[in-house]
Amino acid sequence: MTRKALIVGIDHYDYITPLTGAVNDAHSVKAMLERNADGSLNFEVRLITGTGPADIVDRQEFRDAIEQLFAADSGIEVALLYFAGHGHLEATGGYLCAGDCKTGHDGVPLGEIMTMAHLSKAQNKIIMLDSCHGGIAGSHPTHTSTAEISDGVTILTASTAEQYASESNGGGLFTSLLVDALGGEAANLMGEITPGAVYAHVDQSLGNWSTQRPVFKTNVKRFVSLRRVQPSLELSELRRIFDFFPAAGHHYQLDPTFEPERPTPPPGYVPPPDPKKTEIFAILQKYNRVGLLVPEGAPHMWHAAMEGKTVRLTALGEHYRRLVANNRI
Repeated sequence: MTRKALIVGIDHYDYITPLTGAVNDAHSVKAMLERNADGSLNFEVRLITGTGPADIVDRQEFRDAIEQLFAADSGIEVALLYFAGHGHLEATGGYLCAGDCKTGHDGVPLGEIMTMAHLSKAQNKIIMLDSCHGGIAGSHPTHTSTAEISDGVTILTASTAEQYASESNGGGLFTSLLVDALGGEAANLMGEITPGAVYAHVDQSLGNWSTQRPVFKTNVKRFVSLRRVQPSLELSELRRIFDFFPAAGHHYQLDPTFEPERPTPPPGYVPPPDPKKTEIFAILQKYNRVGLLVPEGAPHMWHAAMEGKTVRLTALGEHYRRLVANNRI
């Protein structure tokens, strides 16, 4: 199914303070969303940028592009809007500022954008805003602490309704973290990157002392992936987790024949490696590196094998064991 993305970055403003990193941010997000890590097509992207007086993004062009994005039919899996530029907030609501804005409230109202998204027949509608006050998106017009989001809509913004969005090193702080997340920092073990995982990465990266807090609002009933990267594990190896751990809480017994390397000099007799067991041990070591299992009573996997200890799944490992057991992977 088709996936469409409208990516807008505006640096040049005729009447209000220009920006310096919004266009760069738009190009960076386009580069991530257009293709998956393996080069396969991901989103069909329309890029609109305002770099100077010769290519100003006026309000009508901006609004029409958003309307066209969300005028998608039911054959569209995802319709995604990304905006980097000025945002404006006043008593009548929030606005995204086009290049010809004079006051801010002459921009495109977020309430109108949300209405377009709510009415869209696309299966999933995703709105990402790297602008000041973006967190007001999806809020009730008069009770702003209450969100009103229809089925299939997800909102991810750089800051709350009251906050400004920071720029750093020639780009938005939020977008730099967004690009990192899409590059693989937020991928699950199957290589899929979800909006929720992107939010978690941005939120954790900003830390508790940041004056800028991202906002995440969603109402979805199906799995949504923004991009695919190379999985941390081969799926064939991940699926073997149920072979090694057939029940919750199972402990897998090791012995020295699992470990291909021997200490020098060996402490007495040590049985030689078993090729079949060393193959299994290599997979178990990969599980350990990605947080799926831990050795019991030993500091490292090598010690666990040489000392005849067991290994067990972590909470994350049990989660993936259940997915495999239920044929979800």
